[in-house]
Amino acid sequence: MTKKVAVVAIGGNSLIKDPKHQTVEDQYQAAKETTYHIADLIEAGWDVAIGHGNGPQVGFTLRRSEIAAKVEGLHEVPLEVCGADTQGAIGYALQQNLQNELRRRGIKKSVATVVTQVAVDPNDKAFQEPSKPIGSFMDEAEAKRRQQEMGWIVQEDAGRGWRRVVASPLPQEVVELEVVQTLLNAGMVVITVGGGGIPVIRKPDGDLQGIAAVIDKDYASSLLARLIKADLFLISTAVEKVALNYGKPNQKWLDRLTLAEAKQYLAEGTHFAKGSMAPKIQAIIWYLEAGGKQAIITNPENIGRALKGETGTWIVP
Repeated sequence: MTKKVAVVAIGGNSLIKDPKHQTVEDQYQAAKETTYHIADLIEAGWDVAIGHGNGPQVGFTLRRSEIAAKVEGLHEVPLEVCGADTQGAIGYALQQNLQNELRRRGIKKSVATVVTQVAVDPNDKAFQEPSKPIGSFMDEAEAKRRQQEMGWIVQEDAGRGWRRVVASPLPQEVVELEVVQTLLNAGMVVITVGGGGIPVIRKPDGDLQGIAAVIDKDYASSLLARLIKADLFLISTAVEKVALNYGKPNQKWLDRLTLAEAKQYLAEGTHFAKGSMAPKIQAIIWYLEAGGKQAIITNPENIGRALKGETGTWIVP
């Protein structure tokens, strides 16, 4: 039997149910629910690589760091190190829960998290126009001081205060690809490209160096799916299906989309929200254009049903 490989991308927000459930324990419980549905996929015979978001978690880590610096004079944690920290912590919650669930089901499979670096192009135009707000709100005086002293780029955010903004460059290379591939070939479940990967650049001499940026986790998962030639790319999000005219009176749920339709709807620019659904559709378009076979967008609890073709939005070549 040939092995079927699926890349599953989980949102960082899906580990946080609502503003009342944000503690580490709450996130662990949310991870537990998600891994139950991923176990269904594994039980159905798939080998799985899991990518995940880390937006809210990086926000918490930065906030802790800022408060500790302000109150106790402790050193602040650089953005790419926050990425590494949260990859490890979220990976731990996912791998322990998934390992427990597989053991309960009598499935002999190991689960491992690979703290993954993703290389970006230092000349990516995103570095000229940083747009991704991160960290806490500041007043104008503090924002300007940090701009002066730390070289931050700061912007006023919708009347709510000032924030640091960083670039969101496109992922070019999964540095630990060979490790991920080796683990998958050995039948392991791999958690990788967490939060889109730790952003790094390759210097002219070939050395890697961390950089303050944020990589879209759907784009990084798409790159991974292309590189390992995954048979399925599944994006798990907050909605059961993709909709046209989302949230409007003429909203229409979609069961199935072709690559050509997905490109057309994305180009129209009115159907998919920029910060949420649009990057997911774009990530799938790139995967299918590179020879990918099929993709699904659905919410975690419907992964099992979507695989049977009962729900979710299927996007095919």
